[in-house]
Amino acid sequence: MLRVVACLTLASLIGCASQSRTSQTAIGAAATAAIVESSAREGFLPVPGGRVFYRMLGAGKPGIPLLAAHGGPGGTSCRFEVLAPLADERPVIFYDQLGSGRSDRPADTTLWRFPRFVEEMDAVRRGLNLTRVHLMGTSWGGALVAEYMLSAPRTGVQSLILGSPLLSTPRWIADANLLRAALPASVRAALDRNEAAGTYDTPEYKAATDSFYARHVRRLPVAPVAACANVTGNNAIYRQMWGPTEFTSTGSLKTWDREAWLPKLALPVLFVAGQYDEARPETLELFRRTMPDARLVVIPGAAHAALGEKPTEYVAAVRGFLREVERRR
Repeated sequence: MLRVVACLTLASLIGCASQSRTSQTAIGAAATAAIVESSAREGFLPVPGGRVFYRMLGAGKPGIPLLAAHGGPGGTSCRFEVLAPLADERPVIFYDQLGSGRSDRPADTTLWRFPRFVEEMDAVRRGLNLTRVHLMGTSWGGALVAEYMLSAPRTGVQSLILGSPLLSTPRWIADANLLRAALPASVRAALDRNEAAGTYDTPEYKAATDSFYARHVRRLPVAPVAACANVTGNNAIYRQMWGPTEFTSTGSLKTWDREAWLPKLALPVLFVAGQYDEARPETLELFRRTMPDARLVVIPGAAHAALGEKPTEYVAAVRGFLREVERRR
């Protein structure tokens, strides 16, 4: 059964509080943010092919660290700043993968290989001495975390959090086709016409793509993150490894598929997805059922960008899961 987390609002958390109580809450949140920022660390780590930028919130906190891998390929990690509330218990670490964000941008396109990104995650763990760690990956980051765990024996990993993950490209494309079938006929025709011609950069195709994205990628407003100012991804990596759009894979990941391997993930796993996610909750539930210790949380009203769209609910789900895992251990 899919577990849908009810929307949390400030009112539901503190009841019918007075305006002064609300002000105190806001002051408390600001103070917490200041404490988290004062314990932040950032820098660069050597990885195969160059250096990657990392940022750690809650340095020195006693809990087992959480290491997060961003989406893309070619995305950025700055939106993981919304995980800052978790840094009151543990270090929260994220990094820009090589070639994007604030990391080095080598011109060598042979670096954009899945095995190298796996080696990169291993190098980040070694560089930060993360002998015990929880791993989190969103979208392509979920694929990276899964491949990291399944490609070789790993020690010290306590649990996995897979946010709207890519775990099988064939399954992803099949789901995308189901979602496309529900689009208006004119939008479907524009997508089909341009894909048949290979004209992925026409205004007509971009408008049709945006129609899909508005339903299944970013459905709700997402608050700006100050840390993301002037931080950019790398679309060349996205196109080389994935393809021109979220629902068309022409790159090196076109046949990647770890679905049959998921039962080998014997450690605790949390799936998180938006109700309208392109990573369909129904598919994630099928994955969950094949795994020995997995659960699924669906964020109502959200889509693929659930972390940004509903950060309070998302962070609450992750916090609850991490506490449960550590209590059990």
